[in-house]
Amino acid sequence: MMNPKTLKFSAATTCAAILFSGCQGMTPGEQGASAGAVTGLLAGGLALAAGARPSTAAAIGAATAVAVGVAVYYHAKYEASERQRQIAEANARRAYAARAAKLRKQNVRYIAVKTSRGEKSQGQAQVMVWDTQNQQLVGNTVYDVKSAPASGSTAKFDSYNAVYVGG
Repeated sequence: MMNPKTLKFSAATTCAAILFSGCQGMTPGEQGASAGAVTGLLAGGLALAAGARPSTAAAIGAATAVAVGVAVYYHAKYEASERQRQIAEANARRAYAARAAKLRKQNVRYIAVKTSRGEKSQGQAQVMVWDTQNQQLVGNTVYDVKSAPASGSTAKFDSYNAVYVGG
């Protein structure tokens, strides 16, 4: 049987996760804070349940909260407008045509391209992900990033590892 403390903690964390799962209308900062708080509590609680001292568990929870909060803030996302889709598609086609041989040689499946600012944009760059095999955008999501990744670097957007090629 599960330890009663662990059971209570797991139930509280699950409730908090459900409470904060509706982040659609939140700003990137609010999304980062809520995700950081929930994961920090979970990590600290798991460390405590695994036998860590309370001070160690608190440190693990705090470090996890900061790391997750920053990561979520860095990649806020929202639905693209028709104009943002058109711009991203044009940028992706142009960028892929210019780099196709190199990207194929490196076995790159996804590239991230700039698009225009939208009404909800708060970051300095807005990007969308392009599938090089299917020659189309992946979904209808704009990733609002604090700053654009370095050109040629790989960044994670949801479950996609995409090489940033800019605009």
